[in-house]
Amino acid sequence: MTRLYFIRHGRSTWNAEHRIQGRADPPLDEVGREQARRLAERLRGGKPLAALYASSLQRARETADIVGEALGLPVIADERLREHDVGDLAGLSWAQIEEQFPGVARRWAEADESLELPGAEPRAQFRAQVAAVVEEIIAQYAEGPVGVVSHGGTIGAYLNHLLKISSRYAPFRFGNASLSIVDVNLVRPRIVLLNDTCHLEGK
Repeated sequence: MTRLYFIRHGRSTWNAEHRIQGRADPPLDEVGREQARRLAERLRGGKPLAALYASSLQRARETADIVGEALGLPVIADERLREHDVGDLAGLSWAQIEEQFPGVARRWAEADESLELPGAEPRAQFRAQVAAVVEEIIAQYAEGPVGVVSHGGTIGAYLNHLLKISSRYAPFRFGNASLSIVDVNLVRPRIVLLNDTCHLEGK
Protein backbone atom coordinates (compact mmCIF):
# COMPACT_ATOMS: atom_id res chain seq x y z
CA MET A 1 0.00 0.00 0.00
CA THR A 2 1.20 3.48 -0.84
CA ARG A 3 -0.15 6.49 1.02
CA LEU A 4 -0.41 9.61 -1.13
CA TYR A 5 -0.78 13.13 0.23
CA PHE A 6 -2.50 15.16 -2.48
CA ILE A 7 -2.09 18.89 -1.98
CA ARG A 8 -3.77 21.59 -4.02
CA HIS A 9 -1.62 24.68 -4.48
CA GLY A 10 -2.15 27.80 -2.40
CA ARG A 11 -4.20 30.73 -3.68
CA SER A 12 -2.86 32.28 -6.87
CA THR A 13 -3.35 35.79 -8.18
CA TRP A 14 -5.92 34.44 -10.64
CA ASN A 15 -7.75 32.48 -7.93
CA ALA A 16 -8.16 35.77 -6.11
CA GLU A 17 -9.59 37.32 -9.29
CA HIS A 18 -11.86 34.31 -9.97
CA ARG A 19 -10.26 33.64 -13.33
CA ILE A 20 -9.95 30.18 -14.86
CA GLN A 21 -6.33 29.07 -15.00
CA GLY A 22 -5.82 25.73 -16.71
CA ARG A 23 -2.23 25.61 -18.01
CA ALA A 24 -1.75 29.36 -17.59
CA ASP A 25 0.95 30.12 -15.04
CA PRO A 26 0.02 32.84 -12.52
CA PRO A 27 2.01 32.87 -9.26
CA LEU A 28 0.83 32.54 -5.69
CA ASP A 29 -0.31 35.71 -3.98
CA GLU A 30 0.62 36.52 -0.38
CA VAL A 31 -2.45 34.71 0.93
CA GLY A 32 -1.39 31.63 -1.02
CA ARG A 33 2.13 31.74 0.39
CA GLU A 34 0.78 31.97 3.93
CA GLN A 35 -1.55 29.05 3.22
CA ALA A 36 1.44 27.00 2.05
CA ARG A 37 3.38 27.87 5.21
CA ARG A 38 0.50 26.73 7.42
CA LEU A 39 0.19 23.49 5.49
CA ALA A 40 3.94 22.93 5.80
CA GLU A 41 3.72 23.41 9.55
CA ARG A 42 0.95 20.82 9.74
CA LEU A 43 2.96 18.31 7.74
CA ARG A 44 6.02 18.82 9.94
CA GLY A 45 4.07 17.28 12.80
CA GLY A 46 3.24 14.06 10.95
CA LYS A 47 5.04 11.06 9.49
CA PRO A 48 7.99 12.15 7.32
CA LEU A 49 7.31 12.11 3.60
CA ALA A 50 9.41 9.77 1.48
CA ALA A 51 9.31 12.18 -1.48
CA LEU A 52 7.64 15.36 -2.66
CA TYR A 53 6.39 15.77 -6.24
CA ALA A 54 4.88 18.85 -7.84
CA SER A 55 3.35 20.17 -11.00
CA SER A 56 5.76 22.32 -12.95
CA LEU A 57 3.34 25.29 -12.93
CA GLN A 58 4.65 27.96 -10.60
CA ARG A 59 1.64 28.14 -8.27
CA ALA A 60 2.11 24.45 -7.46
CA ARG A 61 5.89 24.53 -7.56
CA GLU A 62 6.06 27.50 -5.17
CA THR A 63 3.67 25.76 -2.77
CA ALA A 64 5.85 22.65 -2.93
CA ASP A 65 9.03 24.66 -2.42
CA ILE A 66 7.62 26.13 0.80
CA VAL A 67 6.58 22.68 2.02
CA GLY A 68 9.85 21.08 0.91
CA GLU A 69 11.96 23.68 2.69
CA ALA A 70 10.05 23.10 5.93
CA LEU A 71 10.40 19.32 5.64
CA GLY A 72 13.95 19.23 4.31
CA LEU A 73 12.85 17.57 1.06
CA PRO A 74 13.81 18.35 -2.54
CA VAL A 75 10.90 18.94 -4.92
CA ILE A 76 10.58 16.67 -7.95
CA ALA A 77 8.77 18.66 -10.65
CA ASP A 78 6.80 16.79 -13.32
CA GLU A 79 4.86 18.60 -16.03
CA ARG A 80 2.40 15.69 -16.26
CA LEU A 81 0.97 16.85 -12.92
CA ARG A 82 -0.13 20.17 -14.46
CA GLU A 83 -3.75 21.26 -14.57
CA HIS A 84 -6.08 20.42 -17.46
CA ASP A 85 -5.50 22.70 -20.44
CA VAL A 86 -8.79 24.62 -20.79
CA GLY A 87 -7.84 26.17 -24.12
CA ASP A 88 -9.66 29.38 -25.06
CA LEU A 89 -11.21 29.76 -21.60
CA ALA A 90 -7.90 30.35 -19.79
CA GLY A 91 -7.83 33.71 -18.08
CA LEU A 92 -11.56 34.32 -18.27
CA SER A 93 -14.01 34.85 -15.42
CA TRP A 94 -17.29 32.94 -15.42
CA ALA A 95 -19.12 36.10 -16.46
CA GLN A 96 -16.79 36.45 -19.45
CA ILE A 97 -17.34 32.81 -20.41
CA GLU A 98 -21.10 33.33 -20.30
CA GLU A 99 -20.71 36.39 -22.53
CA GLN A 100 -18.18 35.02 -25.02
CA PHE A 101 -19.13 31.31 -25.03
CA PRO A 102 -22.77 31.12 -23.90
CA GLY A 103 -23.32 27.61 -25.27
CA VAL A 104 -20.20 26.32 -23.56
CA ALA A 105 -21.21 27.98 -20.27
CA ARG A 106 -24.63 26.37 -20.35
CA ARG A 107 -23.35 22.89 -21.17
CA TRP A 108 -20.50 23.17 -18.63
CA ALA A 109 -22.95 24.19 -15.88
CA GLU A 110 -25.05 21.15 -16.79
CA ALA A 111 -21.94 18.87 -16.72
CA ASP A 112 -22.68 17.80 -20.28
CA GLU A 113 -20.51 14.70 -20.76
CA SER A 114 -20.09 15.39 -24.49
CA LEU A 115 -18.69 18.90 -24.01
CA GLU A 116 -15.16 19.58 -25.18
CA LEU A 117 -13.96 23.08 -24.31
CA PRO A 118 -12.80 25.14 -27.32
CA GLY A 119 -9.09 24.66 -27.87
CA ALA A 120 -8.79 22.44 -24.78
CA GLU A 121 -6.89 19.22 -24.20
CA PRO A 122 -9.21 16.19 -24.51
CA ARG A 123 -10.30 15.14 -21.02
CA ALA A 124 -9.67 11.45 -21.66
CA GLN A 125 -6.08 12.27 -22.62
CA PHE A 126 -5.64 14.38 -19.49
CA ARG A 127 -7.01 11.68 -17.21
CA ALA A 128 -4.79 9.01 -18.76
CA GLN A 129 -1.71 11.21 -18.34
CA VAL A 130 -2.47 11.91 -14.69
CA ALA A 131 -3.10 8.23 -13.97
CA ALA A 132 0.18 7.26 -15.62
CA VAL A 133 2.36 9.65 -13.64
CA VAL A 134 0.76 8.79 -10.30
CA GLU A 135 1.14 5.09 -11.01
CA GLU A 136 4.83 5.69 -11.71
CA ILE A 137 5.15 7.43 -8.36
CA ILE A 138 3.39 4.55 -6.58
CA ALA A 139 5.72 2.03 -8.25
CA GLN A 140 8.74 3.85 -6.81
CA TYR A 141 7.44 4.16 -3.25
CA ALA A 142 5.84 0.98 -1.98
CA GLU A 143 4.72 2.52 1.31
CA GLY A 144 5.18 6.28 1.14
CA PRO A 145 3.83 8.57 2.26
CA VAL A 146 4.47 10.66 -0.85
CA GLY A 147 3.41 14.27 -1.24
CA VAL A 148 1.95 15.36 -4.59
CA VAL A 149 1.36 19.10 -5.01
CA SER A 150 -0.84 19.85 -7.98
CA HIS A 151 -4.26 21.20 -8.98
CA GLY A 152 -7.92 20.58 -8.34
CA GLY A 153 -8.52 19.17 -11.79
CA THR A 154 -5.49 16.91 -11.56
CA ILE A 155 -6.43 15.48 -8.18
CA GLY A 156 -10.02 15.02 -9.26
CA ALA A 157 -8.99 13.24 -12.45
CA TYR A 158 -6.86 10.78 -10.49
CA LEU A 159 -9.60 10.04 -7.97
CA ASN A 160 -12.05 9.41 -10.82
CA HIS A 161 -9.54 6.95 -12.27
CA LEU A 162 -8.81 5.28 -8.93
CA LEU A 163 -12.46 4.85 -7.98
CA LYS A 164 -13.46 3.88 -11.53
CA ILE A 165 -15.89 6.76 -11.85
CA SER A 166 -16.80 6.91 -15.51
CA SER A 167 -17.83 10.55 -15.53
CA ARG A 168 -15.48 12.94 -17.28
CA TYR A 169 -16.27 15.47 -14.55
CA ALA A 170 -14.92 14.77 -11.07
CA PRO A 171 -17.52 15.07 -8.28
CA PHE A 172 -14.81 16.42 -5.96
CA ARG A 173 -13.78 19.98 -5.15
CA PHE A 174 -10.52 21.04 -3.54
CA GLY A 175 -9.79 24.26 -1.68
CA ASN A 176 -6.51 26.09 -1.98
CA ALA A 177 -3.78 24.44 0.12
CA SER A 178 -6.12 21.56 0.96
CA LEU A 179 -4.85 18.13 1.96
CA SER A 180 -6.36 14.86 0.76
CA ILE A 181 -4.91 11.50 1.77
CA VAL A 182 -5.40 8.34 -0.29
CA ASP A 183 -4.23 4.80 0.43
CA VAL A 184 -3.65 2.95 -2.84
CA ASN A 185 -3.52 -0.83 -3.09
CA LEU A 186 -4.55 -3.43 -5.65
CA VAL A 187 -7.64 -4.57 -3.77
CA ARG A 188 -9.32 -1.70 -1.94
CA PRO A 189 -8.11 1.89 -2.35
CA ARG A 190 -9.33 4.21 0.38
CA ILE A 191 -9.79 7.94 0.69
CA VAL A 192 -8.59 8.67 4.22
CA LEU A 193 -8.99 12.46 4.08
CA LEU A 194 -10.65 14.67 1.47
CA ASN A 195 -10.23 18.41 0.93
CA ASP A 196 -9.13 19.10 4.50
CA THR A 197 -8.20 22.71 5.30
CA CYS A 198 -8.28 22.73 9.10
CA HIS A 199 -4.72 24.09 9.13
CA LEU A 200 -6.05 27.31 7.57
CA GLU A 201 -8.73 27.92 10.17
CA GLY A 202 -8.62 30.25 13.15
CA LYS A 203 -5.63 32.23 11.97
